[in-house]
Amino acid sequence: MTTSAPDPRPGPRFLLAHPAHFIALGFGSGLSPKAPGTVGTLVALPLYWLLADSALYWPWIALFLAVGVWACDVTGRALGVPDHGGMVWDEIAAFLMVLPFAPATWWGWLLAFALFRLFDIWKPFPIGWFDARVPGGFGVMLDDVLAAGYAILCLWGLTTWL
Repeated sequence: MTTSAPDPRPGPRFLLAHPAHFIALGFGSGLSPKAPGTVGTLVALPLYWLLADSALYWPWIALFLAVGVWACDVTGRALGVPDHGGMVWDEIAAFLMVLPFAPATWWGWLLAFALFRLFDIWKPFPIGWFDARVPGGFGVMLDDVLAAGYAILCLWGLTTWL
């Protein structure tokens, strides 16, 4: 007889049970039944528009990354799945790193979104290597930061070339 581990699907009660869950699940966007990573990435857009003109933009991003390590670690342990698909704070914080490098137009933001999601899903070397080897909340955040780095390099190259 073959048994499989239950697939923990957090709901609203879990979301509100601890501040770390609320953060890691992207204010609830990670509860999306379809493509929670994509939905979570979109949450970064209003945060970007809110913070973009702040002189403290990069300190905010550093804080979001640090809080994300804690929140994803706590939430992953509570779910019993270290990098649960519903935890999307890593996408939100990392995509906030990409947006300042995109042309400030709808197509620039769309390109930034597409590049970030491409590298986050594809996980080219060394992203996949780190994703498989770095545990806990730091590992959850790290692969998305690296995907952001790839997207930033592509945007920088494109804007330099144009």
